[in-house]
Amino acid sequence: MLLSPRSFRFVLAAFSCWVGAAALLLPAAAAQPAPAPAPAAASADPFPNPVFPFGAVYFRKSSPPEQDWASDHQTAAGLGVNTFRHWFMWASIEVSPGKYDWRDYDRMVELEGQNHIKVIIAENVTGAPEWMWDKYPHARNTSADGTESYPGTVTGSATGNALLCLDNDEVRAQAGKFLTALVERYRDKPAMMGYDLWNESNPQECFCAASQEKFREWLKEKYGTVEALGRAWHRNSLGDWPSVHPPHGNIGYPDALDWLAFRRDDAMRLLRWRIDLIRTLDKKNLITAHGTGLLNAIAWRVPAQVDTFGYTWVASRHSNEPWLQFNVADTVRSGARGKPFWHSEATGGPLWLQPQVLNRPLEDGRSSDDKDVRVWSLIDMTAGASGIQFTRWRPLLDGPLFGAFGPMGMDGSVTPQAEMAGKLARWANAHPDLWKSHPVKGEVGILFVPESLDFASIQGLGAAAGGRAGGGGEGGGANGYTQSAQGAYQAFFDSNIQADYVALDDIGDYPLIYLPFPEMLTQATANKLRDYVAKGGMLVSEGCPGYFGDGGRVGTVQPNLGLDQLFGAREAYVQFTPDLLGKLALTVKGKPVGGQYFLQEYKLAGGTEAGRFANGHIAAVENTFGKGKTLLIGTFPGGGYFRNHTPATREFFAGLLEWAGTRPQITSSEPEIKARLHRGAGGTYLWVVNPTRTTHTVQISLPAGFKQASDLWQESNRPTVSGTMLTTTVEDRNAAVIKLE
Repeated sequence: MLLSPRSFRFVLAAFSCWVGAAALLLPAAAAQPAPAPAPAAASADPFPNPVFPFGAVYFRKSSPPEQDWASDHQTAAGLGVNTFRHWFMWASIEVSPGKYDWRDYDRMVELEGQNHIKVIIAENVTGAPEWMWDKYPHARNTSADGTESYPGTVTGSATGNALLCLDNDEVRAQAGKFLTALVERYRDKPAMMGYDLWNESNPQECFCAASQEKFREWLKEKYGTVEALGRAWHRNSLGDWPSVHPPHGNIGYPDALDWLAFRRDDAMRLLRWRIDLIRTLDKKNLITAHGTGLLNAIAWRVPAQVDTFGYTWVASRHSNEPWLQFNVADTVRSGARGKPFWHSEATGGPLWLQPQVLNRPLEDGRSSDDKDVRVWSLIDMTAGASGIQFTRWRPLLDGPLFGAFGPMGMDGSVTPQAEMAGKLARWANAHPDLWKSHPVKGEVGILFVPESLDFASIQGLGAAAGGRAGGGGEGGGANGYTQSAQGAYQAFFDSNIQADYVALDDIGDYPLIYLPFPEMLTQATANKLRDYVAKGGMLVSEGCPGYFGDGGRVGTVQPNLGLDQLFGAREAYVQFTPDLLGKLALTVKGKPVGGQYFLQEYKLAGGTEAGRFANGHIAAVENTFGKGKTLLIGTFPGGGYFRNHTPATREFFAGLLEWAGTRPQITSSEPEIKARLHRGAGGTYLWVVNPTRTTHTVQISLPAGFKQASDLWQESNRPTVSGTMLTTTVEDRNAAVIKLE
């Protein structure tokens, strides 16, 4: 049953308070709230930041209706919401040159202060006021074919703006004035918590004159002279710097790689500009940003610049498959490298009439219910997220995204999804010690190599594979690299093995490294891989490692870059035919394995044979190198598993731990039930997630030393410990959060 805001307030008023005089109990039909955490006695701040930020994006100028603002805030506070993020859109505030209309935003911050809800300001200076489009015509965002942006309505907010390029000094100066006015107006408000400075962290592509000049400056710093640039690009008649232009189209040559790297560096420069400007004006509030949750290079660079990082992941746009929900959170956790991270835009409601949902079952994220909200949120927490915000609190009323993503009803009524969100928010903030502990390191690291992803993206290697998960380039569709990395992750996940994505500088923290789709490697990357193995590391590599070296140039000896010595093998034959190899089969270490995309056969050069293709030719080579060892496989088992979930390939991936002489830290008796350990100052916790639609009783093997267990989330559950085995029951689409002692 849905309650109108008025009816809900009436019910709230009939019950006693649970947090002071403003926050009230839910109706009897809802779960009873956990006690609110007591404020820290030593804190001098009467309005401290929440233990676990839990809320949503609320205000997007066009929605929700003004007459509901006050009641919406009271309802949210009563449920337990403690954080709202608003889009402070430049184009909606600077209505004419130097004239700011802050009225609606002032009201938001006032209501948050009254209802004990903290504010995250999401600045949006990429969308400029529409009056600037005519004033600065040279700054209009320009595509490769010369098409200029035109003012229009923004899908995500149903408001107008103009896309102007911040590489233009005049536009950036105007944006700086706006940001300065914004920070000075709100930095000292009691409700203020922080700023979100980059929505979804995708570098933009612009061919305006200013962007081209910035590109030339970047190239001058990298190459020094136009002659050196010409040699690197194989372009002999550039003449002088004004003749250098960005490439139009991605064709796999060095100019395309440089253009992609420049766009990324330029985006980071503009982020740094915003951070420095705001930090000069406000030294106390948080600075955050959030990406898309996909595997890309930006997500490994931004977290180091901000206080907390986050991600957008809307299950309805992708799939309700459990591995995807874990994968995206683990991707961001790995890229954050110890920094706190939030699920900044999560799913709380349905998505209609969008191309991503067509031809999928209703329960595949298209229309989420309260149990979906529960399990998705608990998966975020299991993977280490320290805050959750929904993409909307109330759905938009205009445009193609009407009704999308919000846990509340279209009229602001409280739905079962919103009640569940409130229960999760109250519980998370009632257990502060939980968030002082974090997921332990996984048993295997899947190495993220940006140059491999970049090359696969610009040249289209493996693009014929297709796929729904996506993630190629900085924000584009799926490609062979993404599918191979995600397929390897999924194969380990399906055997309850925790795989972390890992940066090259951190591979020494893992005894086993899996290298997916390594078609392009730099010499520097190859050298670090050699060093890792020489010191005792165990490296499993997919086929054609370093086939393309620095600048995307093919090596005359394969494996390239001296990797033939590392792997003890030389190429005997290669075949780049992804359209023909969709179900490639081979045997590795006596186990059948599925491959994908390309095929590379070997002759021994110091290593030993470890597998064969169906034609009898060598498909895998094992080698000892220094104190470590390698296993080279002449195709892409990760990509193979992504497309064909064969039990044999899954077993092959699970067997890699034994090959490396390591073992899982915990195991689950039920393959569908996932378990993770958290350790830290808050204690040791076992998170057990059941994403299925039936209740399961499961046995989890633990490290030795634990004698007691108590479930902090499922109040009726009584887990037991016998030796190193824990037995617990987990309800459908739920989790057990077990304190171990």
